[in-house]
Amino acid sequence: MTVNEFSLSILQVAAAAADAKQAHDIVALDVSEALGITDAFLVASASNERLVNAVVDEIEEKLAERLELRPIRREGRSEGRWVLLDYGDVVIHIQHDEDRAFYALERLWRDSPVVALGLPEDAAGTSSEESAQASPTPAADDLP
Repeated sequence: MTVNEFSLSILQVAAAAADAKQAHDIVALDVSEALGITDAFLVASASNERLVNAVVDEIEEKLAERLELRPIRREGRSEGRWVLLDYGDVVIHIQHDEDRAFYALERLWRDSPVVALGLPEDAAGTSSEESAQASPTPAADDLP
């Protein structure tokens, strides 16, 4: 099983929205084989609580505007440290830099393939094939 076309559309719209609000380290992981209840995770970072919430607002706005989607569930909005937006087939995690480093979702899901999003750094940095094979997480020796 792989990410379906509609889930890929959700990932691309959400990633572009996050990028537009200056989120960084935007990564999509295909977790369909491991979980079965969702196709993919989108993980992005922001440097402060206010920016986390701004990224969340932009993602919600763009997904509603372009795909007529509203999240099934939203958690963590009041704290602005780790906001989870559940769209069913795609779960979006917007994390404060410190929480992203501490919880290391990419390390937990390191066996899941990376989904190419078509963001500018995808085109400039690696090809789609290379980004699908690249590990977004540091080596175990580099972790705290």
